Amino acid sequence: MIYKASESRYEKMQYRRSGKSGILLPVISLGLWHNFGSVDRMENMREMLTFAFDQGITHFDLANNYGPVPGSAEENFGRFLAYEFKHYRDEMIISTKAGYGMWPGPYGEWGSKKYLVASLDQSLKRMGLDYVDIFYSHRPDPDTPLEETMAALDLIVRQGKALYVGISNYTAEQTQRAESILHEMGTPCLIHQPRYSILDRWAEDGLLNVLDKRGVGCIAFSPLAQGLLTSRYLDEIPADSRIAKPHGFLQKEALTEDRQSALRKLNEIAQMRGQTLSQMAIAWLLRDTRITSVLLGASSVNQLKENLEALRNYSFSAEELELIDKTSKPVMMR
Repeated sequence: MIYKASESRYEKMQYRRSGKSGILLPVISLGLWHNFGSVDRMENMREMLTFAFDQGITHFDLANNYGPVPGSAEENFGRFLAYEFKHYRDEMIISTKAGYGMWPGPYGEWGSKKYLVASLDQSLKRMGLDYVDIFYSHRPDPDTPLEETMAALDLIVRQGKALYVGISNYTAEQTQRAESILHEMGTPCLIHQPRYSILDRWAEDGLLNVLDKRGVGCIAFSPLAQGLLTSRYLDEIPADSRIAKPHGFLQKEALTEDRQSALRKLNEIAQMRGQTLSQMAIAWLLRDTRITSVLLGASSVNQLKENLEALRNYSFSAEELELIDKTSKPVMMR
């Protein structure tokens, strides 16, 4: 059965401009970091992608190494682009990145022009695309001149392989330098993708002010702190959770007694607001107009449905914000 998108999809979502650009992004974007790899069910992926698009989520975020195995998220997404979304490509913002290890040898990671250009060529083949809308330098390279990394992004746009470029995981100082270099080249930096949540606020250490001043958008990843800012860890560690996996990004050591106690208090604040903890965590980010979009991952349609409810209320009183800070700042993850 051929997928036909909901005719009311654009009535269900709110959109924000990315910095001073012409691009509007949905305030909720879908990330394919987890649950879209070679080990995951295709039907579940299909359900999440089509549901998201039906809700007005037009931005889908990938990277070369998303999986597992690395590259498989792009391959799977490409299969859906070829069929379900064949007629909707021009309604979609598709982004990918390069920076982390992807293949053996000295040219398979970091920020050289050799690696970035080759990686994007591979990504385009995996997804069956002529271009992506946004291509990111996934992380700063301590050993490659920033001028070379930014020159690679500029080249990629001039080659027509990406419409816009962005950076991720760059500090405030690195961001200011990178944006200045790109500006001089005539290829503006569209957006920055930092890790940002109630429990992880390194983006507040000057980065958000730089982005606002320079007219660069901001899309927050890990808004739920890898799942800690949900109801899953209020009492015990579920056997099927990320934290229970031995080689995941979230380790058991992250769930200290003090942090778990703080999560319970944050959950109480959320309940007083008529929200779940995850909904409040998303709303807390969106209260700041400097945040263009919040990048969510999901393992099911039901998770997406719950998190989209955050859009019903992202206004906070001064008392609520003070209580959230008082509860969370002593147990920050960074």
